[in-house]
Amino acid sequence: MSIYFKSRVEAGQQLATGLFKYRYENSIVLALSDGSVQVAEQIASHIHCIMTLLLFEDVEIPGESISFGTVNQEGGFSFNNDLSESQQQEYYGEFHGYIEGQKLEKFQKINRLLGDGGLVSREMLRDHVVILVADGLSDGSRIDAAAAFLKPIRIEKLVIATPIASVPAVDHMHITADELHVLGVTDNFMDVDHYYEVNDVPSHEETIKKINQIILNWH
Repeated sequence: MSIYFKSRVEAGQQLATGLFKYRYENSIVLALSDGSVQVAEQIASHIHCIMTLLLFEDVEIPGESISFGTVNQEGGFSFNNDLSESQQQEYYGEFHGYIEGQKLEKFQKINRLLGDGGLVSREMLRDHVVILVADGLSDGSRIDAAAAFLKPIRIEKLVIATPIASVPAVDHMHITADELHVLGVTDNFMDVDHYYEVNDVPSHEETIKKINQIILNWH
């Protein structure tokens, strides 16, 4: 049976109770999407730590609703691991020019969105407990992209928290994270909004403006 929540705020409050032990640690909460920010805010407030958003943009195969991979805010690219290596090679061979153009376009879009706040520096994350927060995970693509971004950084521990996740997403999390906090798991994952009675996620621009202000306040 699927788990449903009144709102992302309520879900974040439920997750926060299980993360209280990190209140006195060097911790940073990283949201993985606009909707995830509403969940992450509750956790960050509860454990009194910094919160920000990791920006990603998906590169899709033209004509198909299939993600080829993800561009992060430093321009790094992570393949969609749900595609086999032969599928990756086949798609890349057929759409090489388009894919490379999309990588550049998506990276430029991220830079425009970041504005004055700029990138989250590696020094801000180094030697911290990093808590990745999602409002729902249908697969492991965002987890893989976040892990690729964090790979060069020496962190204390990687914790992943989400109210709802698919079985494949949980499998990815077990491989990637040191600790999981998942309130509900389903083998028939619907759209993320499906699991919330209230879907009042601010616009992408409003979310980025908030995050930019948070980052500026760090400096």
